[in-house]
Amino acid sequence: MTMTKDEILTKLRDVLVDAFQLDPAKITLEAHLFEDLDLDSIDAVELAIQLQDITGRRVKAEEFKSVRTVADVVETLHKMLQES
Repeated sequence: MTMTKDEILTKLRDVLVDAFQLDPAKITLEAHLFEDLDLDSIDAVELAIQLQDITGRRVKAEEFKSVRTVADVVETLHKMLQES
């Protein structure tokens, strides 16, 4: 399955709004997951689980540990989708 980065961002925004009741306007590529969106480590685990639904693959911790911003998540998912 190939998705553009815009499509990934749209899906990610839907996940963040549905799972964490975030304001869609706050979910920009520059938004920092922990500082701007107030996610914590438990939320990050939940997000990784939700992202498995998008990619159809298990998100490995090492793929996710350098993720800090929404753009990082989009980039990581994009790479994962290229590999599958």
